[in-house]
Amino acid sequence: GNPELPTAVNITWSSINFKTILRWQPKPSGYLYTVEIHGQTSNTRKKCILTAETECDVTDLLRNVRETYTAHILSVASSGTDNFEEPPFAVSEKFTPYIQTVLGKPEIQNYTQKGSKLTVMFQDPLTPYTFPNGSFQSIRDIFQNDLEYKIYYWKDQSSGKKDAITKSHEFEERVDSSKNYCFYIQGIIPSRRENRNGQESMVLCTSIGRNVLHEYGAEFFIIIAVIVIAVIASAVVLSVILCKRKKAKAAREKEPLNGI
Repeated sequence: GNPELPTAVNITWSSINFKTILRWQPKPSGYLYTVEIHGQTSNTRKKCILTAETECDVTDLLRNVRETYTAHILSVASSGTDNFEEPPFAVSEKFTPYIQTVLGKPEIQNYTQKGSKLTVMFQDPLTPYTFPNGSFQSIRDIFQNDLEYKIYYWKDQSSGKKDAITKSHEFEERVDSSKNYCFYIQGIIPSRRENRNGQESMVLCTSIGRNVLHEYGAEFFIIIAVIVIAVIASAVVLSVILCKRKKAKAAREKEPLNGI
């Protein structure tokens, strides 16, 4: 190869829900890159041919998600080289999509809290791969029984969490009917040694009808009761004082008549 051209370094695979991007450094100057994907059983294929970029979407070359791949990043002179001369290249770490792609965030469709039952319904994240009819495959279509989901839920404004696992698209958990609950969910592949837990969904909270006692607490009502009692007591005392003064005034007005 041409020893004068620099080769790529810091080659990394970034993959979420099987959408896989290959990245590397440095930015080329006076040369370009070409990516070759090598599979254990598949033919070598090229992508991002003669590119000045330092990333390449190789998703469509990794359709056999259980196969292990390596990427060769070729450094090719931009002025053109002898076609018989093999360009220098760098080799990536091995990558197996089935065991290394990260599970993305599940999409929560609906959630309700009725009485003591919290119900959460959600959808599987979609992948870039399609069925023959053109519809996108979900991660469940690929992982099937290897895929589970876990929900973490807790009383609103509390730190104590509970969790549960399902293989379906719905959670039904028993909760305190008088409290609101917050929760999030994530996909899990228990068979994996690494990347077992997927990305966490957004945190959502229920909003059951709260009465004033739940909203402000018993202390608030104690304070209000003390104030009310104080106002009533003041009104009673004031009424007694005014009544005594009125009687005293009436008595003084009668005194001259009594003396005649």
